[in-house]
Amino acid sequence: MARAIWSGSISFGLVNIPVKLHTAVRRKTVRFNQIDSVSGTRVKQKRVSADGNEVAYEDIVKGYELPSGEYVTITEDELAALDPAAVRTIDITEFVDLVDIDPMFYDNAYYLAPDPTTAKPYKLLATAMEQSGKVGIARFVMRTKQYLAAVRPQDGKLLLSTMVYHDELVDTGEIEGFDGLDEVEVADKELVMAEQLIESLSETFDPTKHADTYREAVLDLIERKAGGETEIIAAPAAVDDGKVVDLMAALEASVAAAKGARGRHPAAAKKAPAKKKKTTAKKKVTAKKTTKKVAAKRTTAKKTTKKAS
Repeated sequence: MARAIWSGSISFGLVNIPVKLHTAVRRKTVRFNQIDSVSGTRVKQKRVSADGNEVAYEDIVKGYELPSGEYVTITEDELAALDPAAVRTIDITEFVDLVDIDPMFYDNAYYLAPDPTTAKPYKLLATAMEQSGKVGIARFVMRTKQYLAAVRPQDGKLLLSTMVYHDELVDTGEIEGFDGLDEVEVADKELVMAEQLIESLSETFDPTKHADTYREAVLDLIERKAGGETEIIAAPAAVDDGKVVDLMAALEASVAAAKGARGRHPAAAKKAPAKKKKTTAKKKVTAKKTTKKVAAKRTTAKKTTKKAS
């Protein structure tokens, strides 16, 4: 059984529900060590100062670089005095609609498991949140760090996603290339063809269809070399330069290819097609800039009277 990385309780109003926090994602990155090619032994790194002299661990302190290039040193005791109180509570301060949260705010994902002796209030909260389409916005402390988090229901269980703060998102005004989008015009025929392509490629999301092929190739390479094969270098795959010579021709060819693929896979073609939007005249596609205050609501996530769960 997976071990909990944190235990405490969910608190909202006067209600407290004991829970345990479990990691919901296990990264499967292939990790390499640095090896001396001559001796075959691990390479160690030494801490050295700018003059090349090795620095003892006990002599290392934290420093913050100022614009002038000077450093302000901060001690561990000074930082410890600022640590948030280690209260083992996930304090829900408000409930919001799921569609109001831009997915860009989500960071790491966790499961909130109930204590067996208090499963009923846990299930009650999860069910009530699921039926109302609400998400709890909370704060909690883990390993001396305070987190902003979203507590949301899924199939009768509660999930917790840590969140980034609004001033941590990069303003789109800083991204080169977005400015010119305001003046870009899209022809009606191009828009219709693009919508047809999107429709022909539309499916229900199935995460099991997608795999990390690079990681699989690296593991295969390791296995083959461990089995005695010598240096293996695969031929690089051809790379498309990404330049579109004729946008309309490319769209038409893509739609034809997608329809051909659907014809070879009838099961995928059974999906009911989405309704096409009626278009008239030329449309001017605009891309509104976000300000430092990131908008929480997206026009692409339209609300209905029935909230998303």
